[in-house]
Amino acid sequence: MTDAQPLILVVGEALVDVVPGPDGTTRDHPGGSPANVAITLGRLGRDVRLVTLLGDDERGAAVRAWLEASEVAVLAGPTASGRTSTAAVTLDDAGAATYDFDLDWHLDSVPEGPCDVLHVGSIATVLDPGADTVLETFRAHRGRALLSLDPNARPAITPDRTGPVARVEELVALADVVKVSDEDLAWLHPDDDPVATATRWADAGPGLVVVTRGGAGAVAVRPGGTVLDVPGVPVTVADTVGAGDTFSGVLVDALLAHGVHGAAAADTLRALTDRALLGVVTTAAVGAAINVSRPGADPPTRAELSAALGVDHEAGQE
Repeated sequence: MTDAQPLILVVGEALVDVVPGPDGTTRDHPGGSPANVAITLGRLGRDVRLVTLLGDDERGAAVRAWLEASEVAVLAGPTASGRTSTAAVTLDDAGAATYDFDLDWHLDSVPEGPCDVLHVGSIATVLDPGADTVLETFRAHRGRALLSLDPNARPAITPDRTGPVARVEELVALADVVKVSDEDLAWLHPDDDPVATATRWADAGPGLVVVTRGGAGAVAVRPGGTVLDVPGVPVTVADTVGAGDTFSGVLVDALLAHGVHGAAAADTLRALTDRALLGVVTTAAVGAAINVSRPGADPPTRAELSAALGVDHEAGQE
């Protein structure tokens, strides 16, 4: 790509979270892990496009409007059912969310054309039949773009872990950067230490694997066994909806600020110093902390992130 602004392609589900209210009613909130990542990047001023499926209904129109309000270009095909996918949300006493999905993922193709970053993750990577299209797209862009993966395990959709584990391992080997939560790893590989799994993954292909640990911070693992600890960011939590997605989006943005994109992405990422990577992951943790400080998936703008980091508003982009 020759444009100064790198082009980011996100492929995955966009849906409506059906959230319980205090009076026993429910409220619709647009969401979906990949859609939240796209929103994060759009709010940070990045050139981002989301390839997804939306129903021809009021919920689909609401999701599209929500994405476009954050400058996300929406490339949406129709769902097979005609309905926009939903996720019924349950919040525990600590604000942690669990989901019950009604999801259609019959993605047949992804528009052709170059991009500088390709991000995939969550249900879209493991739910048939669209998961195969996601894998083929990811494989086709290897060596041509920064490949970003967030497995974001959803046991409610795939209770048998055999297929999802095999697919995630296949995607990890193709990826340049992987963000995964300790909860994801506890489901994917329950008998293994999360950092040990991340270390194995980092030696299988990615130049960076980040394990998020909620309020306890994150661990960044590089090929060769380098492990960098990033402390948690003190924050009063409203709820955790969209926290990991915001982390993923800000992580990609921070890597872009270091020139990690396009055909040279893998080499550029591996050439970064440990100090630079600590800064990248810390920035992602700050972005996620801003999100959890307010209800729902509500990633920061560039101005909000820069203010939290104490840096100049215009200095955050490449």
